[in-house]
Amino acid sequence: MIDLATLWFVILVFSLFMYVMLDGFDLGIGLLYLFFPDETQRDVMMNTVAPVWDGNETWLVLGGASLFGAFPLAYGVLLSYLALPLTLMVLALIFRGVAFEFRHNANPAHKPYWCVSFMAGSFISVFIKS
Repeated sequence: MIDLATLWFVILVFSLFMYVMLDGFDLGIGLLYLFFPDETQRDVMMNTVAPVWDGNETWLVLGGASLFGAFPLAYGVLLSYLALPLTLMVLALIFRGVAFEFRHNANPAHKPYWCVSFMAGSFISVFIKS
């Protein structure tokens, strides 16, 4: 019989695995954005992830919440040691989300700024995670 700690550990590992798999697609588009300077190609890239990009971060929230709820001591220890990298990663993810939405609604003159911020948020998120 599976005990409660093992079950929560499986939920935690599953949520982190799903986040890495699904958000890796979004981050990959952000990293490849630099190599596609044409606006129509960038629009196609953004439209491929538009329906699912915000749902991918939900897995990260589920992982953090399950770590906090099931293993509060581990949550406290990890957050005290990894406060700076996790804060930078969350800020980069927020910056990516804002850039994603604002790029879609921006004037053509402001689109390049949001493209650069989307790429920067993706780069920072990728290098903080690894």
